[in-house]
Order: sequence, then structure tokens, then C-alpha cells
Amino acid sequence: MSGKLTTHVLDTAQGCPGSNISLELWLVNAPGQKTLLKTAVTNADGRTDAPLLVDAELVVGVYELVFVVGDYFKSFALPNPPFLNRIPLQFAIANPRSHYHVPLLVSPWSYSTYRGS
Repeated sequence: MSGKLTTHVLDTAQGCPGSNISLELWLVNAPGQKTLLKTAVTNADGRTDAPLLVDAELVVGVYELVFVVGDYFKSFALPNPPFLNRIPLQFAIANPRSHYHVPLLVSPWSYSTYRGS
């Protein structure tokens, strides 16, 4: 089985996928030290067009996904500046041969995540 990292953004306030949301994937090297691995934008389904990492790209370590939701929420009639702007999620990869799915459930005022399938 080959490993991969995927994500999905769901707008729980609107009840739809979070489309056109920029995100950054970082490798956390040490406290305060990160390396940018990739940037992407979610598609109409709230997903990236391809997995963020696959096979040999996915290694044991600590990662951080940063979702830039502020621009997304500016397109709605909400207070400006938005309450949430950049949402960082740190998580660890223990088995690089597994599928790690890190979804973001987000509204203009809150968010949650879990390890999906």
C-alpha cells in the first residue's frame, strides 16, 4: 500500500465544500523551524486536485497544514476583517505507507478537524 496525504475543506455554515481556499503544507523540522513543501488551492469540491504528498514524499514527521480561509469568508456578507484568517493544523505522520486524510470543517467563527479516511 502506498502512502498519501489528502485534505478536504467543508464550509459548515453554508453547507457546501470550501472552494478556492489557498493552503500551505509545511514540514516541522524543529520548534520554530519549518520548511514549506507545497502550496495548493481547493477545487469546487473543496479538495486539492491531487494528493498533497504521495509515496516517497510522505515520511515520518510532524507536518502543518495552513488553510487561508480569510479571503474565502470575505466573499460573504460578514464583518471585515474576518474572525478567522489563517488556520494552522499540526499533525504527525507515523506510518508513511498509510493514507492520512486531514479534513477541515470550518465556519466564519469556528473550525474542527479529525483524521479521516
